[in-house]
Amino acid sequence: MSQTVPLSDMQPGQILARGMARALAEMGHASVLEMPLRPRLRADLMVLTPKGEIWIVECKSSRADFTSDRKWQGYLEWCDRYYWAVDAAFPTDLLPEHSGLFIADGYGADMIREAPQDRMPPARRKALTLDFARRAALRLQGLRDPGVAALTG
Repeated sequence: MSQTVPLSDMQPGQILARGMARALAEMGHASVLEMPLRPRLRADLMVLTPKGEIWIVECKSSRADFTSDRKWQGYLEWCDRYYWAVDAAFPTDLLPEHSGLFIADGYGADMIREAPQDRMPPARRKALTLDFARRAALRLQGLRDPGVAALTG
């Protein structure tokens, strides 16, 4: 029913996202990859915790990947907690201290630093939670029926 992509066919950021999604699932959290927030703003992973918190995890595969990202601060208003996911070789001193940090690979991740909480307004949380649920359901339906994916974009 689902397609498995081998790690050898993934880009470095995709490998980090896969390991993060696995680790988050082990924590009891649901995640959606490449979640659109608004035009030209797409979170690598949006996370819904059992308590209803919304996290964003941004995967950075290299120093150049991080330094070329000029939009990451725009994500902060769209989550309760903001995290970075990087591999063990990443120079973590580049990352802002006021954000969370995971060290990840293609198979899992370890939380190094918890992100501070900055709760979103209730109306935004409700809208994002509904968008998260709809997008996840449509993606699942698209796996079962590829024709649906073509209809919903």
